Amino acid sequence: MASSKEYLDFVLEQLSELDEVSFRAMMGEYILYYRGRVFGGIYDDRLLVKPVPSAVKLMPDATMELPYDGAKEMILADDIDNREFLCRLVRSMWEELPEKKKR
Repeated sequence: MASSKEYLDFVLEQLSELDEVSFRAMMGEYILYYRGRVFGGIYDDRLLVKPVPSAVKLMPDATMELPYDGAKEMILADDIDNREFLCRLVRSMWEELPEKKKR
């Protein structure tokens, strides 16, 4: 099942206080970037984030889920109604995220 543009728009609105949040559509889903680094994505209308230490610390009881078959598990960010928490989460993850690979 592909993710809806409405869900993407809602997540982007929740993250609107952060500068440099962007996305890229990818086979019916959306890859999310903060300041040029991938922090997660929207898969089947679920916000999943990379399991970097700061994300695990902020969400110790969160569920790990597969974005799609064959992928690595990611953390389900299920409290997307909490704008302040989401922004703090993404901000805290940035330094632990890998830089974009050079071509």
